[in-house]
Amino acid sequence: MFTGLVEKIGRVVEIVPAGDGARITVQAPEIVTEVKRGDSISTSGVCLTVTDYDSECFSADVMQQTLDVSVLGELTVGDSVNLERAMQLGTRLGGHIVQGHVDGIARVRKVRLGDQWQVIRFAVAPEISMLLVDKGSVCVDGVSLTVAAVADPPKNGGAAELVEQWFEVALIPETLTATTLGQLRCGDRVNIETDIFARHLARLAGFKARENSVETGEL
Repeated sequence: MFTGLVEKIGRVVEIVPAGDGARITVQAPEIVTEVKRGDSISTSGVCLTVTDYDSECFSADVMQQTLDVSVLGELTVGDSVNLERAMQLGTRLGGHIVQGHVDGIARVRKVRLGDQWQVIRFAVAPEISMLLVDKGSVCVDGVSLTVAAVADPPKNGGAAELVEQWFEVALIPETLTATTLGQLRCGDRVNIETDIFARHLARLAGFKARENSVETGEL
């Protein structure tokens, strides 16, 4: 479990294919000072388990499924990643509850530069957009952020796939310098994790809709 408050930016130093996955090694001296095998580290929003480490780096085995549904599969040696160790009970929860279980990938559509702030618009799939709400929480590449704006849902009868769904976040200077989000440009892809409570509510709503269909004979 994480908070979405990035501790350090690490650098990918090795990627070794391993059967139906890969072993990724990240250089992050400040992160590995207290790490041990089996620890969880959020790596650009993906919860990875430490399988090996030394004084400079840690390694983690990544399944093919994870490589397929996240941007970890697009990493190359030299890339930067956001890092956060698992939260400890009894500490302040500065961000929001983050599991490190990525829902999907979003693509940067617009980057609006201000004097200090930076507003980024991300295009997302409808199934992700339905879990986002204005002023709600979202995790982008492991960073806990507040949704600043979100697209209206497709109108009834409209083709959802023809209406691009998007959301925006406003990044403060600290976020721009302390995470990789300040490096984002149009076309870049990022990992997205929606709020866990939104996912549970959507699941419950689906069961309720099914029950109503059974009762009315529409199923």
